[in-house]
Amino acid sequence: MTYETIEMRKVTGGCGAEVLGVDLTALTNRQWDEVRSAFVEHGVIFFRNQHLTPEQHIAFARRWAPIDVNRFFKSVPGHPEIAEVRKEPQEKTNIGGGWHTDHSYDPEPAMGSILLAQELPEEGGDTLFANMYRAFETLSAGLQRTLEGMRAVHGSAHIFGAQGVNAKNPEGAGRYGNQHLVGDDVVHPVVIRHPLSGRKALYVNPAFTLRFENWSVEDSRPLLDHLYRHAARPEFTCRFRWQEGSIAFWDNRATWHYAANDYHGERRLMHRITVAGCALEPAAA
Repeated sequence: MTYETIEMRKVTGGCGAEVLGVDLTALTNRQWDEVRSAFVEHGVIFFRNQHLTPEQHIAFARRWAPIDVNRFFKSVPGHPEIAEVRKEPQEKTNIGGGWHTDHSYDPEPAMGSILLAQELPEEGGDTLFANMYRAFETLSAGLQRTLEGMRAVHGSAHIFGAQGVNAKNPEGAGRYGNQHLVGDDVVHPVVIRHPLSGRKALYVNPAFTLRFENWSVEDSRPLLDHLYRHAARPEFTCRFRWQEGSIAFWDNRATWHYAANDYHGERRLMHRITVAGCALEPAAA
């Protein structure tokens, strides 16, 4: 696609693009249209030197969709719409340290997440992204057809519930809450027709997908593990190196992401706003 009012620079051949030469607090209508097109085309877009106030961060998010407040994360004081993604120098675990898709455990999964860097370590703390369009398109034709007829069960109790991994982690108490709001498991197509691009995308992820519908956990595991290994292949991914004022805006229906935990002894603080999505339609529909 050709852009007239913004400059685009692809991060890798597999995933992501950097948007250059824009001020997110003062987008023209034409720039807004092209930023939106870049988001749809690339799945995750990055911006530099965007030192947004919380109010400006919220205003930018609301241009896309209503804000989907994460019910588990601790919020920024005075701004419940903004979740804190924080790791303190004494902490060993981080938030998001494994491949996942935000909010796949909800009946209407979030459209996207807008992450703004506030404080960063001297080095490390990058975020990796993986392209779920490419993950699906490079599967064998027979497996594609099989997966298009399947659905998978997603849930959050094993992560955010009273007996979940965060509750068992002593560092979790300062990051998460509302264990009683876990909710029931939900079911989504394994291959979706993306609501904006119309492309087919693989929609399972290692963090929140529990099993295939009408399959046991044990029977589901070999195929899910195969899909996870395939989707995380390096040629489908990119790695974003943060600077203060950087923003990553990713599409939860088209990408996975992974926060690298390689900066022990230093603080990393990010502000995240998640914007609402819609029910997902199967690719075969």
